[in-house]
Amino acid sequence: MSDRRYPEAIADAFPAPPIEFTDREDRAVEIRPYEGSEAGYESLVEMYDAFDPADRAQGIPPGGETRIREWLDAILDEECLNVIAWCGDEAAGHATLVPDGDAYELAIFVHQDYQRAGIGTHLIRGLLGHGQAEGVAKVWLTVERWNRAAVALYKKIGFETSNAESFELEMGLRLNEDPDADEE
Repeated sequence: MSDRRYPEAIADAFPAPPIEFTDREDRAVEIRPYEGSEAGYESLVEMYDAFDPADRAQGIPPGGETRIREWLDAILDEECLNVIAWCGDEAAGHATLVPDGDAYELAIFVHQDYQRAGIGTHLIRGLLGHGQAEGVAKVWLTVERWNRAAVALYKKIGFETSNAESFELEMGLRLNEDPDADEE
């Protein structure tokens, strides 16, 4: 059990994927759960290999194809929840929930060619909808405090700051009732 704090209130319902929308650049985008296909995996490798190093935070996504594949093998594990934003047959973004004790850690990445078009908002909402459908109770993330756009997005979605003692903010969200809440 961690000492992270989460809001008492459960978040509103999020849409579960698949989700189709048109982004601000008038591109058709679909958010779908990752289902283990080789084509999906290779599309993610390609997206991350072309990822702008300036958009990396906390060492992720890693650089270099070998390290990207090792990282993807870990976060595409069956215990993790993953969604991909597709623009045609190209991966435009990826978000994951990785089990961490009694909660899940959230990470989201949007390729630089698709940023500032609303894809990140749909991607995170789709991931949280997927998490709600799968019974995930609590989600947390860290974000660099200077990343005002990301902090504003997370707050708009319902995340609350739980720890602000370093250069990163830790934020939490309650998606569902915690099945272990009565066991304390």
